[in-house]
Amino acid sequence: MNRWLVASTAATLFASSCAAPSVAKRAEEPETKQVTIVYVADLHAQLEPHLERFWHDGEERVEMAGGFARVASAIDRIRAERNGEVLVLDAGDTFQGSAAAAMTKGEAVVGPLDAIGFDAAVPGNWEVAYGPEVMARRTGETKHPWIAANVRDQETGERIFDPYHVQEVGGVRIGVVGYTDPDVPKRQPPAYSTGLAYDGAAELPELVQQVRQKEGAEVVLLATHLGLSKAVALAERVPGVDVHLSGDTHERTYEPIEKNGTWIVEPGAFGSFLGRLDLFVRDGVVVDKRWELIELTASNFPEKPEVKALVDATLEPLRAKLDQPIGTIGAQLERYDVVETTLDNFLSDAVRAGTGAEIGLSNGFRFGAPLPAGAVREKHLWDFYPIVTNLKVGKVTGRQLRAFWEQELENVFSPNPEKRFGGWLPRPSGMTVRFRAAAPKGERVQAIEVNGEPLDPDRLYTVAACEREGDTPDMLCRMPGAQETKVLSIDAHEAVRRYLAANPGIAVAREGRVVGTDLPPVLRTQN
Repeated sequence: MNRWLVASTAATLFASSCAAPSVAKRAEEPETKQVTIVYVADLHAQLEPHLERFWHDGEERVEMAGGFARVASAIDRIRAERNGEVLVLDAGDTFQGSAAAAMTKGEAVVGPLDAIGFDAAVPGNWEVAYGPEVMARRTGETKHPWIAANVRDQETGERIFDPYHVQEVGGVRIGVVGYTDPDVPKRQPPAYSTGLAYDGAAELPELVQQVRQKEGAEVVLLATHLGLSKAVALAERVPGVDVHLSGDTHERTYEPIEKNGTWIVEPGAFGSFLGRLDLFVRDGVVVDKRWELIELTASNFPEKPEVKALVDATLEPLRAKLDQPIGTIGAQLERYDVVETTLDNFLSDAVRAGTGAEIGLSNGFRFGAPLPAGAVREKHLWDFYPIVTNLKVGKVTGRQLRAFWEQELENVFSPNPEKRFGGWLPRPSGMTVRFRAAAPKGERVQAIEVNGEPLDPDRLYTVAACEREGDTPDMLCRMPGAQETKVLSIDAHEAVRRYLAANPGIAVAREGRVVGTDLPPVLRTQN
């Protein structure tokens, strides 16, 4: 259930301006202008509608949602309400995440994206999935500009994108400063961002000041692809921002988070949500603000016919490949938990079975809409694994495995947002882990077992995971110093195909493979 939210202190000012003053006083008061900003984040090239799980106010349900044509319909409805006085933004991870995008290196996304009609966008950490040259080509093909203050050519030091975008909407001059994740070279396979350099946030305060003073912006927004917890922390270091539009972690902020006078919001993912922000500006100052997280369900929003036709035409040459069946599952697969998911239990089992290793690992991706029991098709492999890389096996000691889990737990549960890194926890097969999330760094792991036996710190264990392009030979799923590593001819997608062929109709459940003893049974947020 969506609801309007009003900033209480500013509301008093706004309410007083709307009271019935004398004619003389009304003439003296400056006009209050309303400006509307809508934004999405983490579309992940999900061109078509899909099932989505919603949870809010104690209610849970799964229903059809999303798709670029539905996003366009929702935005058009707001444009009509506001007589076109709307700023439309995208907070990144746009060209990657679906089979159609992967098969065309993002080209399939460009036309439908332009049909929605964005005013500006921030590149996400996955925009480099096809390499810097393709990223430059795709962002250059869209009708709207891309902004990021901290992405540079490594050789020349020049910015790849403009640092900000300024636009007048509804008589209000709005400045949007863009910033993307500086950890891209570490989060993504290193080869993806070769030739690029990513700065930290040191220049952001100066850019915010420049946009307000030099560019004359009455409203300053910070649009980032950084993650909600880091966005909240950034509010302390970057003053002068009215609202921080966050992306990356797929968080659903039904209520804005306020920090040092700045609102921080994040609008979910996959085109299943749209964030709406209404600002009321008087004499160059924001005196009131409202936020709504809109669920883009099929029951509430039709698909825009023109955009649907464009998506259908774009996908038609790929249909035969996309819809090719590769097996069946007997129970719905989902990926909505920070700690353990049915989808990743399935994937790590497939990796382990495909390699014969004692332990199989699947990365902590946030990708993937619910897949109901029934047919699994080729297109679903890209929802499972956003990239396809060959599997890699190697040997590590029990001591290394424990250190690996301690670091991954720190990446996810560090009390310092600046030390959080990447997605959710890795997903194991053949291994169980018990931990305390609130324990100090290096002391979270309580127990690890491998195939039912306590972890032996000195024993060598065989581990299978995905190769990351650009990693050193001894690196195995962010574990350095692995022995006897070998990149196999089988990739992660093929491992799933073979596993489905060997296990038709398999039903996978949550098994308590990884358990946070101080966490709720289901944890859907890092915040």
